[in-house]
Amino acid sequence: MTECAVWWSEPITATADALALLDPVERDRYDAYRRPEDQRRFLTGRVLAKNVAGHRLGLEPEKVHFDASCPDCDRQHGPVRVPGAALQLSISHAGDRVGVAATTGAPVGLDVESAQRNADDSLISYALSEAEQKSLPTDADGRARAFFTFWTRKEALMKATGRGLRIPLQSLTLSSADAPARLLVSDDASLSPETTKLADLDAGPGYRAAVAVLTSEEIDITERWWHPGAVLDGQ
Repeated sequence: MTECAVWWSEPITATADALALLDPVERDRYDAYRRPEDQRRFLTGRVLAKNVAGHRLGLEPEKVHFDASCPDCDRQHGPVRVPGAALQLSISHAGDRVGVAATTGAPVGLDVESAQRNADDSLISYALSEAEQKSLPTDADGRARAFFTFWTRKEALMKATGRGLRIPLQSLTLSSADAPARLLVSDDASLSPETTKLADLDAGPGYRAAVAVLTSEEIDITERWWHPGAVLDGQ
């Protein structure tokens, strides 16, 4: 059994204590965001991830330092990791939701999206395989809900591989949106149904979320909420 812990938070206030947890490169990224809401989401993701990593590694959050080197350009905007640790982390945010997923050893990807968005035909044809498109409901609301269930599942898969959109979304076929999340077919060598686990998550009203773990084992998922000053429990 592979354990996967997911922590949710609303965007936090940029206090001096929160900002002090950012490394210089992270502070530069924070300052580069023009909109305050984007700054808060970025800050929350890093602060929550450092609290989760510190809890799992037996460190104070201020002792946790991430390497987020992009595999393509080496700039610090890739997935976060703690050098030398088996811990795997994935951060995602949308609207008033910020999430962090954590496993030990198994690559993990987390995605959360607002459920208030529309899904037009061009986006559907870009992201979904023919089989997935045929499974969509005919009414507009149901179609949008189902599409973003597919979208979060696929985004989670992209993040787990570390390859992002270099994997064509149409090369993957997933179980229908109203069925338990599963990868059924992959035409990309980096993903196999036998070594991929997916699960839909509960990020609260108005959001769709999913997590992907690259493992052949079953996954045990826990979801918890966090706020500044909270003591993390569990894995």
